[in-house]
This record gives sequence, structure tokens and C-alpha cells, in this order.
Amino acid sequence: MGGAFRNLALAVALMAAPPVRAQVVDFESLAGWQQDGQAAALAAFLDTCDLLDAADWRPLCKLARDVPRDDASARAFFELFFRPVIVGTPPALFTGYFEPELTGSAVRTPRYAWPIYRRPPELADGTVYHSRASIEGGALGGRGLEIAWLDDPVEVFFLHIQGSGRIRMTDGSVIRVGYAGRNGHAYRSIGQELVRRGYFLPHQVSAGAIANWVRSNPDLGAELLNHNPSYIFFRKIANLPADKGPIGAMGRSITPLRSLAVDPAYTPLGAPVWIEKEGRVPMNRLMVAQDTGGAIKGAQRADIFYGFGDAAGDAAGDVKDGGRMVLLLPIDRAFAMLEGL
Repeated sequence: MGGAFRNLALAVALMAAPPVRAQVVDFESLAGWQQDGQAAALAAFLDTCDLLDAADWRPLCKLARDVPRDDASARAFFELFFRPVIVGTPPALFTGYFEPELTGSAVRTPRYAWPIYRRPPELADGTVYHSRASIEGGALGGRGLEIAWLDDPVEVFFLHIQGSGRIRMTDGSVIRVGYAGRNGHAYRSIGQELVRRGYFLPHQVSAGAIANWVRSNPDLGAELLNHNPSYIFFRKIANLPADKGPIGAMGRSITPLRSLAVDPAYTPLGAPVWIEKEGRVPMNRLMVAQDTGGAIKGAQRADIFYGFGDAAGDAAGDVKDGGRMVLLLPIDRAFAMLEGL
């Protein structure tokens, strides 16, 4: 989900991933391909295409800049220069994430009592640091690392899950915060723990259900949140227009309903990805792998970015659907990958 681990190399090669099944398919086999708005996908692709410096990507990115901005032209571009590749074995698992809008204060008050922290200077990438429980217990107190104080510990927890947010301060200003690092502890699912303890059945778990349970059981809820020892640190993001999405793993703004968080061990960042999401609200569309997340692991695993605010949060929080992911790769890369298996 959306916690954007920006220190990951952008040029992670798909062929370096652990061996998985791969199959080249035809565009005609992509359900809904002719009906999608590929011009919007092309625009998202161009947002990060200049960061792809591999020899097989560079000419495609140059050509993409000259494609007319209509769906038919964009569709023809992808069909001409890419091949669809199914990596791994469907069904996929799709979840959703968003950029929350929260309220906060520059100083601690009785209402605003839960901090979000900037990255401690001594924290090195890849090292294990204080756990969530230790930090919540005051391990970083008194060091001036607080970016803002928020009014709801549950919202703070879900801000960590999303990895970015907008905070409306008490003086009326709005600050944007994004991922700056993590404490090195493995992510543990709170939803799975609630199921294990017998409070929910698997199909009942959603972000809203978890939030309501924690608020209704404050003592047990605080202990439950600490079951996930992973902790995210933030940074202020200056000069990011309000109409732009948060910064993803490629260092650029991501696009609602066109950007995906993926596992870069299997899906190259910057690559177009066709998704066929099942569930209550099916979705067949071309997206772009532009973000990563601590819980996004595997070839057929993706987190869909839904946008910002409450409506996006409601939509994202209900997504836990099957389907399949199909990568669109440069032709030579697609067939070279098959030869390497």
C-alpha cells in the first residue's frame, strides 16, 4: 500500500526476480481493452517515463511524447510497441490505498496528542530500530522530531499504512507529508490478527471495520495496533500543488486510478500494467507501476491508488479482490524474459 520506499532502485530488472511462471498473451485476450481510456494511462506513463534509462525503454519513452492525446492513438501506441505478459499465477490480490486528509496542530494540546515523526538522523536504511510499541511509549519524545500532532491515534496508524497525507493545521494551512523511512520491523496485518483472535471472519475485515473496532475498544485497540511493529517516518513535501497526488516510489506524483503500488522484484517500476479486478466494483484498465508498499509482495499483487480524501478512503478501504495483472513490456524484453525462464 502506499508507504513509498523511495530508496528502492528504479531499474529493478524483472529477469532478476525469483523464478515464476510467465506467459505472453494477445491484446485481444485483455477483457475490456478496447473500452479503456488509454490516453489517461499514457499521461501517467509519461509522468515517470524519463526515469527509465534502460536501452529498450528510452526509445519508447521518446516516441510516447509524440503520441496524440486521444484513446485510439494511445491504444495503438501500446499495441505496437509492447506485449502483454502474465507474470506469476493468477488470481491476483488487489487492495486499495489513498491519501488521507487529517487535522493537526504544530504543538501538543489535550486534543492533538498523537505525533507523527520525521526520520531520526541516526536511523540507517536496512537496520532495525525502535518498535511501534516503543515509539508509542515515548522512545522519541523530547527530541523535537515531531512534524505535527494529530487528534486520533487510529488516523495516525492508517496514515502510516497509506504512507502519505494532507494535514490541515489549526492555523488553516495545509501541509503535505510523505514517506521518509521505516524502522526496519516487518509489517504485520492488523486485520489478520483480528481474524486470528476471533473478532471477525475474513470477509468482514476492512479498514473501516478495523477503525471502528479499535475506537470501540480503546485499551485492547492500542495493544492491537502495536501488534504491527512496523513504523513509518515522514517528511514535509513543499511546493506540491493541491491537485497533484502524493509522491510515489519513483519520486513523482502518482495519479488516482492510474497508478499502482507493486512488488518491484516482479514488476518494473514505470511499466504499464493492465489490471482486471473482480469484486463488487470491477475494474478493467491500464495503469502504471509507480509506487511500492511494505505489504505488497508477489508477482500478482497490487495496491490501487484511489486519490485523496474521505470518498477515496471509503472506496479504497473496501477493496480486497481477485483478478489478474498483465504487464506491458517492450517486445524484446518480453520475449527475452521467457527465454530466461
